[in-house]
Amino acid sequence: MLDADLTIIGGGLVGAAIAWGLARIGVKPLVLDGSDLDLRASRANFALVWVQGKGLHSPHYALWSDKSAKMWPTMAAALYEDSGIDVGLIQHGGFTFALSDEELEAIRADMECIASETAGDAPAYEVLNECQTRECLTQIGPDVVGSIYSPADGHVNALRLFHALHAAMIRRGVSYRPNHRVDAIQPVTGGFILRGDGFSILSKKIVLAAGLDNERLAPMVRLSCPLKRSKGQILVTEKCNPFLPCLSPTIRQTDEGGIMIGDSEETDTTSIASSSDISAVLASRAVRVFPILADLSVVRSWTGFRVKTADGVPIYDHSARHPGAFLVACHSGVTLAANHALVVAPQIAASDLSKDLSSFSARRFHAEQIA
Repeated sequence: MLDADLTIIGGGLVGAAIAWGLARIGVKPLVLDGSDLDLRASRANFALVWVQGKGLHSPHYALWSDKSAKMWPTMAAALYEDSGIDVGLIQHGGFTFALSDEELEAIRADMECIASETAGDAPAYEVLNECQTRECLTQIGPDVVGSIYSPADGHVNALRLFHALHAAMIRRGVSYRPNHRVDAIQPVTGGFILRGDGFSILSKKIVLAAGLDNERLAPMVRLSCPLKRSKGQILVTEKCNPFLPCLSPTIRQTDEGGIMIGDSEETDTTSIASSSDISAVLASRAVRVFPILADLSVVRSWTGFRVKTADGVPIYDHSARHPGAFLVACHSGVTLAANHALVVAPQIAASDLSKDLSSFSARRFHAEQIA
């Protein structure tokens, strides 16, 4: 049986960010990962560092997202130093477009609510009418009635980020083992026995960062990770010269030239297949916002299942029954990567999640049931 001081179950964006963060402070964890064919949100994400609109009725989440976005330049620089890979971080702000007065009013109301709930500490934003939006972006279509702009938003290159985290953690001494699906976790004196096909590991501490699989693993250490099914679809156009003048949560031009179009959600399916009907809706809305997109060809489409908790807010937990077992689950693996590497990882190393993270415990779901 192999012995380990700390084992991270899951090598996606969350697990890799925590592993690299631990390695930076001298803790070299073992990372057990699944196979390339697993349902991985890390390889089907939109790669936004996005804070606009996050944390409605959850001010701690709004402020947590803002904190991570502000630390992203520090993380990107450190990641480049360790991996030699530029993840293409750009934080020039972003727009959320409305195609009806009702849409604009709903978005505005949400933003005002977030600002009020955070006592004004949420990122700044502007509500722009049609003329103001067109002054900023002359290429928008006639159906756009207004927008919300926040200077805090940005994006990265999704695949390079995933590659950079893995390269950086391995160069820092992390042991990475793919095709090591954990079937069972047995708490024992002095740690946890992790068992899978052909392996058995005794680890003093563990971190559950297995995305969708956290829901299965959490009860093994008396934790909870209630998730809801949320499938998203993305379209990617042919590469072209930079022309898209802005970033939005549904349309972005990558640093390599392709246009990514997304924002769908299916909650009643287990199929990973793309839907032509959804592709048509995504493309139609994108062309209404930027008519120039109609001249581009879609070259590929893919889907992925988001790691989305029951209320959409991240979960950070430390098992009271089995100390040494931690759980991290979130939808915003890119936005929160800086927090995971630079804030959460040191707390896990110290075996003590801060009081600031107590609001993110899954105990909130049990409290709601009791109430």
